[in-house]
Amino acid sequence: MKKYCLDSGVFIEGWNRYYSMDLCPEYWDILNTLALKGQVFSPVEVKREIDKTDDGLKEWVKHRSHFFKEITTPVQERLRKIMASHGRLVDSIKQRSVADPWVIAFAMAEGAIVVTKESPSGTSTKRIKIPDVCEALKVPWMNDFQFAREVGIRFAAKLEG
Repeated sequence: MKKYCLDSGVFIEGWNRYYSMDLCPEYWDILNTLALKGQVFSPVEVKREIDKTDDGLKEWVKHRSHFFKEITTPVQERLRKIMASHGRLVDSIKQRSVADPWVIAFAMAEGAIVVTKESPSGTSTKRIKIPDVCEALKVPWMNDFQFAREVGIRFAAKLEG
């Protein structure tokens, strides 16, 4: 069984845009089911980023502790490797992307695929993004649309009222 490690953008962007709860509640049910099966997960650091928001997503994750994994020694070892070679992944001044290296470290430790909303930054930016680090460290990654296709998520539209 393939495993997938989701970054905070998959939750936050999904909730606020593509898969909002009022339009796609089934998406969140499916994610929850996959988490209960151990197929998808996120580091507890992702939950901490989500907890900074003040919306329904914060409430949704509050009742799904099974989704979020605690930090282990193997994960910490991989995190050290990531930060030694890709320290710019985290913007410590603006406190941005704090969970990003944890997502990659967990994926490495668990043999999982990283799922992210980010795209590779290319050579024209100062900030390194998740796909850049994944490619450099040979960690498989995909975006959330590729993930939905790969696990077989299908949406059906219906007209209410």
